[in-house]
Amino acid sequence: MAVPTTNTKLTGIQTEFGGSNPISISEYYSGGPLVPSASPAPNGPIPSSGAITVGDFRGATKASFISASGGNATLTDGDYKIHVFTGPGTFTVNAAGVGGADNTNVDYLVQAGGGGAGSQYGGAGGAGGTRASDQLYSGPGAAVNTGITVPATGYPITVGGGGPGGPGTGAQGSTSSAFPISSAGGGGGGNRNAGGANAGGSGGGGVMNHGGQNPAGGSGNTPPTSPPQGNNGGTGSNSTPGLGSGGGGSLVGTGGNGNGSKGGNGADGAPWAIMGSSPGAPSYGTPGPSPGRYFGGGGGGGGEIYASNATGGAGGGGASGAPAGNPGTGNTGGGGGGDKVGGSGAGGGGNGGSGIVMIRYKFQ
Repeated sequence: MAVPTTNTKLTGIQTEFGGSNPISISEYYSGGPLVPSASPAPNGPIPSSGAITVGDFRGATKASFISASGGNATLTDGDYKIHVFTGPGTFTVNAAGVGGADNTNVDYLVQAGGGGAGSQYGGAGGAGGTRASDQLYSGPGAAVNTGITVPATGYPITVGGGGPGGPGTGAQGSTSSAFPISSAGGGGGGNRNAGGANAGGSGGGGVMNHGGQNPAGGSGNTPPTSPPQGNNGGTGSNSTPGLGSGGGGSLVGTGGNGNGSKGGNGADGAPWAIMGSSPGAPSYGTPGPSPGRYFGGGGGGGGEIYASNATGGAGGGGASGAPAGNPGTGNTGGGGGGDKVGGSGAGGGGNGGSGIVMIRYKFQ
């Protein structure tokens, strides 16, 4: 409903915005107890002080907030609600907001599943593609928008699983999607006999150069998005007898290169300001070097068994290990870590971590 555009009367304003009799036009200043400051008025703006007339309200609508449901958890952070999807589901907008962008738009973090690591000194898995609106993060990879306007309807949400690790080359993680936003799974890491690293949201780590195997890391931002959803994996060692493979890439960094017999470290993911602050609210993501919770860390590359482990990136990247690499953390999109054993004794690369989708909007 809205105030009529013709034959506008005080009673029509009262029907839209409330108030009791006797009616006084001075009760309806914008930002006052009856008229929210974001209320759209085609003939306005509705004044907040000074002269005010009935004509200022022709076609005006009372501002309101989004009401929605869905997800595995709903967190509260001040005036915002955050719906968390750790698996597939539907985000249902029961009532669309009315007013400015703060009332009508949702912000998002869409994190795809991480790639699995290769085996036999395997290259690490790349982080799943990471895409988010700029209200949640202003660093590299943030979208150049203030969110997405959502009419009242249901929106299918897909949360990608992590790619399996070797034996053989690691597999790509699966896609996560929400609204028109789609993030690609992280690329799988290379294997010294079966093949090189694969492309993905972020690229998997290249395997050490063995028998002519290509040591290059897999390409990130595949398929391409603007801004990019990830970076390349690190390069495997070319030295002799270099057994260090590359680390997985992330949204904000390239995976570390293999160095002699040690694998390259996974690239850190990015911190996101999307956690709820209500008491007992569950924490998602992992701690990192800066404030915030991290998602989408690259895995650590495999290497020789006596070499120190290559670390996984902040945001759930798995470290290298023996006899098997460590998996990426679930619901972070972290890449799996490569193993540090060659030949028939290889334990296998770590699996990639599953992704996550978070949606935030103002509810009061």
